[in-house]
Formats: sequence, structure tokens, C-alpha cells
Amino acid sequence: MSVTIHPTAIVDEGASLGQGTKVWHWTHISQGAQIGEKCSFGQNVFVGNDVKIGNNVKVQNNVSIYDAITIEDDVFCGPSMVFTNVYNPRSQIIRKGEYRHTLIKQGATLGANCTIICGATINEYAFIGAGAVIKNDVPAYALMVGVPAKQIGWMCTCGVQLKETQDQLICQSCNREYIKTSNGIVPQTS
Repeated sequence: MSVTIHPTAIVDEGASLGQGTKVWHWTHISQGAQIGEKCSFGQNVFVGNDVKIGNNVKVQNNVSIYDAITIEDDVFCGPSMVFTNVYNPRSQIIRKGEYRHTLIKQGATLGANCTIICGATINEYAFIGAGAVIKNDVPAYALMVGVPAKQIGWMCTCGVQLKETQDQLICQSCNREYIKTSNGIVPQTS
């Protein structure tokens, strides 16, 4: 499994790309980027120097992943979604020393055109709806929509909204069961 790099893409010397990763049209991967295996970067993507990306991450067209962002395994970044790394930018003031770290944990989905304000942690398998604006941390498995985003439910690991029955949540697609806790939900183990 070799790395595939389209002829129009730029991958700076020093960037680390894992086996099976694909970099498509007009994408730029900066020299310090650390990228895992089996990732896919669509057309017109930018990846900064201080970026760590896990395995099997899908980054759709027109996404910029700036410095101070970490993306764990199996994350989906929808078309034209937005990351930031400076909370209060001004053109005339250099704030490179003030970057706020953003963490996207395993299995999260970031919908098309959503915006993640820097400093937030998106926990495991959270699902950010298209166009949502995230300003704060998001619980694991939470379904977030709107501007500013609000939680409207829970999502299964398989990406289907969970049906709630008393203290349990059940996936109508794969039949996984989840239990409510004081910190959100967790998969039920048998």
C-alpha cells in the first residue's frame, strides 16, 4: 500500500504520510504534518505544520487544518468545514503564540460547512450537523446542530440517531445499546 499523491498536490519535504494515504488535486500538506495510514484528502485541502492526524481520516474538499489541531482515527471532515486556531484574530496583530489547541477524538463526524472555534474538544463519535458552529467542548456521541450549536440527541457509533427509551438508548440500525451516565452516554457492554 503506497501513498498516492496527485501531480497538482504539494507535499512538503518532512511531512509524514502513512501507508495507503491519498492526497488529491491542489492539496498542500506542510512539512511538519504527521498523518496516519489510509487517510484521504480531497481537492483543495491545506494541512499545517503543527497538525497530527490519525488513521482512516477522511477530509473532504476545501478544508484547511491549521496548526494546533489534532484529529484522531476514523474522523470525517465534511466539505468546506472550518477550523480556527486564533480566538480573536486581527490582521495587524500577530497571535501565533496564542493558538488554542483543538482536539477531534476518534470517530467524530464534522458535517459540511460546520465551524469549530479553536480550543474545543469534540469527543468520541460526536456528530456535528452541517452548518453548525461549535464554541465549546462536545460530549461523546452527542448530536449537535445550529448556530450556536445545541445538542438535540445522541448518535450511535454507526452514525444513526439513537432512540431513547427510559434510561437506555438503542440504535434502530445496528441494535447497539447505550446507557446514560452523569457525563453523557456509554455503550452497554454485555
